[in-house]
Amino acid sequence: MIEQRRLYAAERFRAVQNRLMDAEALCANKACVYATGSFARGEAHQWSDLDLFIVGRGSDQNRELSRLDEIQVEADLIDAIKAEGIPEFSGDGQYLVHFSVQGLIGTLGKPEDDALNTFTARLLLLLESKPLLGADVYHLVLHDVLGAYWQEYVEHKNDFTPAFLANDILRLWRTFCVNYEARTKSSPDRAKAKRKSKNYKLKFSRLLTCYSALLFLLTTHIQKQTVSIEDAKEMVSLTPTQRLEWLLQQPAATQATDGIRKLQSSYSKFLDNTEMSEDELVDKFMERDYGRQRYKEALEFGTEMFTVLERIGTGHAFYRMLVV
Repeated sequence: MIEQRRLYAAERFRAVQNRLMDAEALCANKACVYATGSFARGEAHQWSDLDLFIVGRGSDQNRELSRLDEIQVEADLIDAIKAEGIPEFSGDGQYLVHFSVQGLIGTLGKPEDDALNTFTARLLLLLESKPLLGADVYHLVLHDVLGAYWQEYVEHKNDFTPAFLANDILRLWRTFCVNYEARTKSSPDRAKAKRKSKNYKLKFSRLLTCYSALLFLLTTHIQKQTVSIEDAKEMVSLTPTQRLEWLLQQPAATQATDGIRKLQSSYSKFLDNTEMSEDELVDKFMERDYGRQRYKEALEFGTEMFTVLERIGTGHAFYRMLVV
């Protein structure tokens, strides 16, 4: 299932890129557009939409991509996904906003990080992103963002623990969970079914996105007693499912091999269960027994993820930091 999804997602992604030559020229050396979500994870199917972020060089007050060029890039993006038959941007395009790289870094650790959505944009850049336009700028942005998390690396080159990033990953996961709970109460039956379907996806795709990264960082630290920026870049270059494949090749994860393979099998089943339109999936979750079975599978997936984390990390200081 995952190999088929990867091939499909890559083919559709290239098709969109081929329609964006003018937008690519506008972004050149000024900005990048990166995808997150199922296309970036290599899991897209024919009903998947395309989640995008625009990040420009410079500051919020002086972004190198002009407002007029930004509008043209957004128009080209809308035309491209329409031409490819990809569902329109969620929220009527309200999330297709232009951040500056300094904005992503400058809000790190500050109260406004959540309110400005820079927290989500920054974390998804690191956890599940793929450049659609401006790949050169994308890698510069990535280097700068990771540098903000690795500021103490120079003084701790041989024993650096990426605690700051790990804490933000955990915060992102808990934010996803809190947002779900806050919107579930006092809803009509179909609205509840829709929330249940989103919760099902949360407990698979979002959980794997966050915890595959934590497992990568933890395993790397156990094996090297440090984690370099290059290690972090390797983590970013891998999709969540590829990180599971990476784990199977690591000596420090040998004791968790069976659990990792169970995660792969469960995730493949999840992909199969969600290969349909949103309305079709909501219809299925209107059936109580169907929802209960999917909830049971999601609970088992989370339990297995905890087991893998525990088997790899027990006895190591970085693991203790992730738990307490």
